[in-house]
Amino acid sequence: MNINEASSQKDIETVKKQQPIHQPRKRVDIVSIKLVKESSILYKGRTIRSPQDGFELAKQYLGDVDREHFIVVCLDTKNNPTCINTCHIGSLNASIVSIHEVFKTAIVANSASIIAFHNHPSGNPEPSKQDIDVTKRLVEAGKIIGIDVIDHIILGDGNFVSLKEKGYL
Repeated sequence: MNINEASSQKDIETVKKQQPIHQPRKRVDIVSIKLVKESSILYKGRTIRSPQDGFELAKQYLGDVDREHFIVVCLDTKNNPTCINTCHIGSLNASIVSIHEVFKTAIVANSASIIAFHNHPSGNPEPSKQDIDVTKRLVEAGKIIGIDVIDHIILGDGNFVSLKEKGYL
């Protein structure tokens, strides 16, 4: 029965309840994510074999920054760096790290693994409780999506601390 066939007001209300209400269509954006090369640096070691190698690459990339920078170096299956991404720039003494920002570039770059780096502008590379917690969350997320977190290295004034060497990975 449709509305034209309904004989009473009660029948009309019953038919209206049974008919689907047409919702306005919602626009869905079509997007793409692309890696865009902004610049490049020469890395003579090519393969990262140790935390020292990672430190040499990261300090070349970071230079003497005055704030905390959290960067990710994406690696291929042979531990050759394929790209470097600054995930977050914090304040003088803090940085809020988003797990999805860390892995976004690694996923798009088809990385086998990553090494996370950040600097301590104070010059003291000893890890804080937050550094350790972020590292554990990165490792857990990496296991789920299939991208290994090889290390998390904290840079200080001319020195570094590897959280892998400290046993946090």
